[in-house]
Amino acid sequence: MTDDTTGGPLLLRQTVRDEWIDYNGHLSEAYYVLIFGFATDALMDTAGLDAAYRARTGCSLYTVEAHVRYLHEVSGDSQLTVRTTVLGVDGKKLRILHEMFAGDPSGDPVATEELFTLHIDQATGRSTPLPTTARERLTRLVAPAPEWAGRGIREV
Repeated sequence: MTDDTTGGPLLLRQTVRDEWIDYNGHLSEAYYVLIFGFATDALMDTAGLDAAYRARTGCSLYTVEAHVRYLHEVSGDSQLTVRTTVLGVDGKKLRILHEMFAGDPSGDPVATEELFTLHIDQATGRSTPLPTTARERLTRLVAPAPEWAGRGIREV
């Protein structure tokens, strides 16, 4: 994952694997979420909420709500880029937006995922404040939400 030193969005690059392709010849829906999960893990590493932190403290981010939009089909061997933006961070809460692009992160995304996460103490199963350093790092990555973010599924 790369980080714009000015506090810009984080980027994760991933090549679509053959075993991720479904019977229609496109990336299966579960693998969009897997790739977004890799981007969340990379954000956690960047913020200092990495494996060593989790082992030392017993705390981690838990996703409590997710909204995925599948916008365009992705074929095998595609080179994908996920752009991650922090939409908000507050005490125990973190709101994240992932945008997946075929190739470079420009134009329209092929998929998006918006996450609401909580920082959880696994021993108690309860939310607990984010460490100050992690909160500061995440706050530096906060950017405005696109107009479509925060909307649920529209009625038919």
